[in-house]
Amino acid sequence: MAKGGPDGGDGGDGGDVWLRADNNVASLLAFRDHPHRRATSGVHGQGKKKHGAGGDDLVVPVPEGTTVYSQDGELLADLVATGDRWLAAQGGQGGRGNARFLSNRRRAPAFAEQGEEGQERWLRLELRLMADVALVGFPNVGKSTLISRVSAAKPKIADYPFTTLEPNLGVVRTDDDVEFVVADIPGLIEGASEGKGLGHQFLRHIERARALVVLLDLSPMAEMAPAAQADVLLRELGDYQADLLDRPRLLIGSRADLEGTGDPVYGETEPFDGLRVSGVTGLGLAQLVGGMATLVTEARTHEDATRDHAFVVHRPEQEGVRIERNDDASWQVIGRQAERAVALSDLTNADALEYAQYRLKKMGVDRALARAGVTEGDIVHIASMSFVYETDVFG
Repeated sequence: MAKGGPDGGDGGDGGDVWLRADNNVASLLAFRDHPHRRATSGVHGQGKKKHGAGGDDLVVPVPEGTTVYSQDGELLADLVATGDRWLAAQGGQGGRGNARFLSNRRRAPAFAEQGEEGQERWLRLELRLMADVALVGFPNVGKSTLISRVSAAKPKIADYPFTTLEPNLGVVRTDDDVEFVVADIPGLIEGASEGKGLGHQFLRHIERARALVVLLDLSPMAEMAPAAQADVLLRELGDYQADLLDRPRLLIGSRADLEGTGDPVYGETEPFDGLRVSGVTGLGLAQLVGGMATLVTEARTHEDATRDHAFVVHRPEQEGVRIERNDDASWQVIGRQAERAVALSDLTNADALEYAQYRLKKMGVDRALARAGVTEGDIVHIASMSFVYETDVFG
């Protein structure tokens, strides 16, 4: 301003993008249709030393157990528990207005600092799923059929025991946007807790489940009445790990489409008064999904209330300045602070050029160039700027 000195305000910083583990998110499906995430930009500075507002950070929820990798396969972060956060992309710093460059020597600075470009990168996210709900039952009780109906999982299904030899995982999403993971655990047999059959291999998959759904075979081919099946299954769970009996659970009658179609193998019919479901006809599936969602929501709420709320915040280390040789024999100065030093609006301005040289020398770029072997007349690149190296300037 005439007779008033410089009055340009600073630009606002851009927002950061964070990844945060959240136990209410069960999968990475949201990235399939919406892979890009962007925080908002800062606002330009204005005259009368009005500073621009900073952009808002964007916090992206991901499931617990999400690991973050670079495109080169480097592990960048492991978000284990709810609240763990990682700075995925840092917003650019706002440029400083010309009022910031006022000094006794520089009474009318005619240059300002440009705003910094925000960080942009591709990441690979992987998830080590922890089941919210485990489906437990005898072999051939309809677990695989059931999980194929309530989720997008496509397990192997056949009418003989032990079709499932490894757990099948399916993500279920309700109309209320409750999302959870269901695991179809291979069938248990009596004596599984003692290692009979593949008992321990199967039971270990249940250990981290938040809730259990115990499926009881209502078909006439079942060798035991539903009540006897429940006794055996719960006993095996308790013998393997006592606290499994403390998990919230549902007792569900499965294969209800076959109920009453013949004489039961176990001799007499014992009425089952719980929820009946059929993976074939769809009977009771909506009520079952609602019941599972309620159990999972309550379990997550309880975890939040009882867990130690300390969480881990991952921030990439700030790198210093380094010098690299390009294929064309020129040199590249790499480092955020060095790039900021030349991010001025007009480097043809003598004051701006002097200030950039001062900043670079103060942060040791001159010494780094000399150590790297840069000689008089070499081309040096810093960000989008190129300079001819002169020892009386940099040396």
